[in-house]
Amino acid sequence: MDDASRVGEARRHAAQAAAEMGWGEVDAGRLALVVTELGTNLHRHATRGRLLIASRPTASEVELISIDEGPGIPDIPLAMQDGHSSGSTPGTGLGAVRRLANEFDIHSSVPDGTVSVARVRQIASPGASAGSATAPALEIGAVCLPAPHESVCGDGWAGFTQEGQTTLLMADGLGHGPEAAKASDAATAAFADAPQDDLRETVQRVHRALQTTRGAAICALRVDAAAGTVSYSGAGNIVGRVLSGVFDKSIVTQHGTAGMQIRKPEITSFELPAHALVVLHSDGIETRWSVDRIRPLLQRDPTLVAAVLLRDHTRHRDDATIVVMRRKE
Repeated sequence: MDDASRVGEARRHAAQAAAEMGWGEVDAGRLALVVTELGTNLHRHATRGRLLIASRPTASEVELISIDEGPGIPDIPLAMQDGHSSGSTPGTGLGAVRRLANEFDIHSSVPDGTVSVARVRQIASPGASAGSATAPALEIGAVCLPAPHESVCGDGWAGFTQEGQTTLLMADGLGHGPEAAKASDAATAAFADAPQDDLRETVQRVHRALQTTRGAAICALRVDAAAGTVSYSGAGNIVGRVLSGVFDKSIVTQHGTAGMQIRKPEITSFELPAHALVVLHSDGIETRWSVDRIRPLLQRDPTLVAAVLLRDHTRHRDDATIVVMRRKE
């Protein structure tokens, strides 16, 4: 958001997404106001501000992630009050975003900056219904971005929930660009064929599917919320952490590259403590990140956590993917 014209560009992009999902005027108008407020805040007040926009047709939802690197908001409650506006915008600042969005969460520190997540859904859309008996026991948030100057991301991820278990596959195609994307796409497609399988068989199946590609680092991870366990298997440099206020356990897979050469897959399992986050990411994110900034966010929106990690620990030269999971309260 380095120019005022970018606010209009973001608004047009969101409007196109809403139109493709068949939204009416009222919902599209709410979305336009949220985009305008967030975009204008970034342009006028933030350093290196970015606005990420993603549509989710199955839920008839648009997710907006606002990220900046300073100066931060010293008083969030004041900033959220009506009348405390970012300027001559159609709404009334962050208070308007909170009212208009179906979901909103924000985190800020001085001088590090501000990260917020807003989701706008179509009114009475089938995907927005609550209280489903098959609703997953975990909340999942993610950010998946291509390397600088690339139009496609060489990383990919997919998830599947059944009977209280959530299984996740993350793949990082070698290099970046279209050929890396082909490898990660093949990995997630192979995972989708039988996502409930034993993790060792999943890794082997993905390995076979990638033999016609340049290959990828992969990790298959399963969280059993009821049993309170985490299990994983894989090969390459997909890494992660399981952390809570008193627990910190690394997720590290064996050496190798799926599609090229891997050893016989093995499964590692350990407990999932109460209130813990499960974080999995590609090597576009620095491996040695401190948990100090994450612990205050343990009970916050998982996408907010992913965005903070992206802002503070991206390498700025590769595809970057972060998936964060936590048990629903």
